[in-house]
Amino acid sequence: MDFQQLITSIVSFVEQYPIPATLILSLGTYSIAKIIYQTLSVFLQTFILPGANLKKFGAKKGAWAVITGASDGIGKEFAFQLAKAGFNVFLVARNKQLLNSTAQEIESKYEGVSTKTHSIDFAKGDEKAYTGLSGAVTGLDIGVLVNNVGKSHAMPAYLADVPKDEIEDIVAINVNATIKVTNLILPGMIQRKRGLILNIGSFAGAVPSPMLAPYSGTKAFLATFTSALAEEVKQHNITVEHVNTYFVVSKLSKIRKPSLFVPKPGPYVRSVLSKIGLQCGAAFSGRPNTSTPYWSHAIIDYAMTLFGAPSVFISYTHGLHKDIRRRALKKMEREAKTQ
Repeated sequence: MDFQQLITSIVSFVEQYPIPATLILSLGTYSIAKIIYQTLSVFLQTFILPGANLKKFGAKKGAWAVITGASDGIGKEFAFQLAKAGFNVFLVARNKQLLNSTAQEIESKYEGVSTKTHSIDFAKGDEKAYTGLSGAVTGLDIGVLVNNVGKSHAMPAYLADVPKDEIEDIVAINVNATIKVTNLILPGMIQRKRGLILNIGSFAGAVPSPMLAPYSGTKAFLATFTSALAEEVKQHNITVEHVNTYFVVSKLSKIRKPSLFVPKPGPYVRSVLSKIGLQCGAAFSGRPNTSTPYWSHAIIDYAMTLFGAPSVFISYTHGLHKDIRRRALKKMEREAKTQ
């Protein structure tokens, strides 16, 4: 059928069946308009519109920001940028020496900013340790909590082959620590009627990731936990966001070189703090209170939403992780031979 015949057939159909033709045209117009609206909204949120001002949460008013996993990578960057924004910073991580070094660097760089540190091994799940943390934050005007601490697998592996202690550590750090630290900080925020809680997530939570099943499951937990908590506390003027993160240069990702889709911690954290309250690439994804603020991550997230077909992404991820595991095992073999 050539183009002329196609046009003739369409006109004939419209003349014979005006109501169905009108309905089909309306649905098509609505679908196109919806996509245009969604795309424009994502563009505006990601590239144009500013997020909430951090002063809303106590910046430059003596408030504190508590950051877990603050001795390196994204967590350390959050500490520096929140200090620059005018918060005192409370740094929490396992390595006491790195914490103290980071605290000293922040105080020397930002005049008038106070720091505190607290060492805790979140993998242990020790109630005594959480009691100690609770005592350390008592009395502080905490305006921001960044639940950043996290743990992934040493390398991709099928669940049957993952060491038991690795599974337990991932759950203890990614799930239990988030719940327990939030539970410690939240009552004070409710009393002061203001606060910001950022739960740092991963695309592995949005796309079920074979060969990283425990890690993927714990990151999916963050999205649901955040949505539920956000609804609970919005009456108290508290903002809770799940920050959906693609790869960032860090020890956790094991990526050392930045690229178009893999930023360094600095630009990534700036995007997060500049887009508070905006979903950016996660808009229309069906994940309330989730934000994908970094511009290239936002494009990927929105493209995945438009494309749909999650089974395709799951299958792709499976193949990717098989290849990563194969290369990791070969590297271990080479290193063993050189010893």
